[in-house]
Amino acid sequence: MMRPALLLATLLAPSIAAAAPVLGPAYGDNMVLQRGEPVVLEGTAAPGGRVSAVLGQSHATSRADADGRFAVTLPATATTQEPLSLILTDPTGETRYDNILVGDVILCSGQSNMELSVNRALDTWNQLRLAPDSGIRLLMVPKTTAATPAASFAEPVAWREASRESVPDFSAACFYMGKELRRMDPAVPVGLIHSNWGGSAARAWMTPESVRALYGQQALDQLQTYARDPFEAAQDFAPQWFDWWRAHDGGREPWTDSAMLDWKPVPQFSFWNEWKGTGLDTNPRANVWLRQTFTLTAGQAQQAGSLSIGAIDDLDMTFVNGRPVGYTFGWGVERAYRVPADYLREGENEVLIAANNMWDTGGFFAGPDRLFFSPASGSPIPLGADWDYSVAAFEDVPPRAPWDANAGLGVMHNAMIAPLGPMRLAGVAWYQGESDVGQPDYDGKLRELFAGWRGQFGSQARMLVVQLADFGTRTSQPVESGWARLRQEQLAAVEADGNAALVTAIDIGEATDIHPANKNDLGKRLAHAFVGEAMPTPLNATLSGKTVTVNFAGIRGRLVAHSGPYPLGVELCGAEQASCRYVLASLDGDRMMLTVPDGLAPTRVRHAWSDAPIVNLYDGRGMPVPGFELSIVR
Repeated sequence: MMRPALLLATLLAPSIAAAAPVLGPAYGDNMVLQRGEPVVLEGTAAPGGRVSAVLGQSHATSRADADGRFAVTLPATATTQEPLSLILTDPTGETRYDNILVGDVILCSGQSNMELSVNRALDTWNQLRLAPDSGIRLLMVPKTTAATPAASFAEPVAWREASRESVPDFSAACFYMGKELRRMDPAVPVGLIHSNWGGSAARAWMTPESVRALYGQQALDQLQTYARDPFEAAQDFAPQWFDWWRAHDGGREPWTDSAMLDWKPVPQFSFWNEWKGTGLDTNPRANVWLRQTFTLTAGQAQQAGSLSIGAIDDLDMTFVNGRPVGYTFGWGVERAYRVPADYLREGENEVLIAANNMWDTGGFFAGPDRLFFSPASGSPIPLGADWDYSVAAFEDVPPRAPWDANAGLGVMHNAMIAPLGPMRLAGVAWYQGESDVGQPDYDGKLRELFAGWRGQFGSQARMLVVQLADFGTRTSQPVESGWARLRQEQLAAVEADGNAALVTAIDIGEATDIHPANKNDLGKRLAHAFVGEAMPTPLNATLSGKTVTVNFAGIRGRLVAHSGPYPLGVELCGAEQASCRYVLASLDGDRMMLTVPDGLAPTRVRHAWSDAPIVNLYDGRGMPVPGFELSIVR
């Protein structure tokens, strides 16, 4: 009898599936299957063979297509506490998956705050001591990207029971959610899937259908081109980049004639943060041109070649003799670009790199030994360390290609979600948004994200959205805030969805640390939202005379202002930001009343409207009121 681990080659190459049927990469020993939903299985088997699936008392059959792919659906199964086995057979053999439980399966996804692990959260030693639980099963998805949906992960994955060994590197918010769910109902097993990437944008997690809905067919076409030929994709994307550069640089095109720029030798081959006295050492957020030349013989110039420029932090558009050869985003990603023969010439050839850094270190990530030109035949030609540089007059970030690593369109979904296949999920816990602050239509992005994932995992999947934690500058006057605006769009997306909940972290962040350690309380809040407990939510604001009344839903007990007689950070605003004023509010059950100051014609009420507000407004069970803005109805 074959075990799943021995069938990896079959999975990766379905055309050779001839030994026994095997499921997709996210299924395996120790997994949890979703209770109360049809058990949807996909995999590979002998082409044309009839596949039988048996799980406990359930049985179903299907037939593999000519490529050996099959899909089979077992009836919905009730919660189990005793392990089951799943047995697949076809005319060529049998595959068995053991120690399977049926309960609730939850995907935890987003950027670094969902990725933050148990061993970086609070009370680690004690929590690891309490971690073992055979009723919690964990699946960690490896990081990688793909331009089109993949059938397998970057490396094999395996479900593991929660233990001192399996828990430390797992998402803390996700694990503590699972622990709280088990405390609330020990009879229900929990399967948790960790699929996260720090710094990722929301659009990187979208399905192709969602990408098409928001960004159009051309973006999908460019992704498909990139999967086939990165060089061709760069040519297709370059005009968009050219238009952006001309608009920011007074119409200039430095790639057509580098002499129009002011050049200096790089002080040292390193991140430009270390270039003392250049200005980049004090403000490394910049667009910087980098220039070097290499010499080819007539024979070498008649061949295609490859340009290796090491890794550039963060992104680059690279040219050879004024013509674009590649675009990449990714601070640790090595670049190697194909250069056609007609881009080359006998004698001196010029390399130009338009590098952008938007955070922390910028420029050369690897040593000069990683930079060279390789003719189709013969030895590589080193590019050396003696480059020139020229700093642009603007810091704005160039357009991002559809395939770039952190903000590419669907590139993380394709590699880290799509291979999960059609398994049914009870819900998705989503903690992301820091990378999208300042960009429009986050609620639209969440709408499409929800739609795409429900298309894959089932319409029953409940969406849990973590409202961003407090981080940044504390303020003593009303301000406009990109973080507050994004929090409002998170709230709007949840309110527009029939099966979603907002779980705020606005009171458990750290103003000086974008990665707050208190994921313990956040996990508990996620668990309570998952089982359907209503969270505090603003409903409406009405004006009568000089009093604005704000009504809330989801209040347990009554509204409470901790550590004082009034809730903090409550504002009334007119049409302009300059009109916003802090006001004192009184509380009455699930209502908040505000007296309009003289001279103000209020149109909006805000709560916790800043990057890092101090929040003291809770309900009777200790759930905080989220940050929000409401239009006032007269």
